[in-house]
Amino acid sequence: MNDSETNAAFEPDEPASIKEDRLWSDNGWTARVIKNEDDDGWAVAMIKDGEAEPALVGPWTMGRDKKNPKPLDANAFQTLVKTASEVLRRHEQHLHAMLHKRITVSATDGPVEVTLDIVPDDYEPYAILSALDPFGEELAQVRVDAGFKLNRSSATKWVEGGFGAVK
Repeated sequence: MNDSETNAAFEPDEPASIKEDRLWSDNGWTARVIKNEDDDGWAVAMIKDGEAEPALVGPWTMGRDKKNPKPLDANAFQTLVKTASEVLRRHEQHLHAMLHKRITVSATDGPVEVTLDIVPDDYEPYAILSALDPFGEELAQVRVDAGFKLNRSSATKWVEGGFGAVK
């Protein structure tokens, strides 16, 4: 047995795709049509493989009998995957914006870009406050409280104060 045959024997197989009326699973996503608890209708939940919670839950169309849900199909599944992926992407962008802030202030030697990168540790969250020159070279870096508010005033005060410790 050569190395590639040995490695193939230990690699898990790709999960089989499922294509049922109320359950589709393919390409890392699962769509499940569920009873809408708020009314008599139906909903669809999109779950990314490995995640405990759905990325997207939305209304689902009734079938022709006006009692059962319309069956999932390839086009609907692809649209749901695209929509759920976009929801996750926007969530990631929002989280990044919350954890990484950036502002440019004027200093005697020219503009200084001040960044705040929050490290959301469960036990001891903190942030790193950094100053960069116009060429991206680091001028200073200090550890600050995760609740530090970066704004024009706080950045200017830190830069004009010689990049000292921040309270």
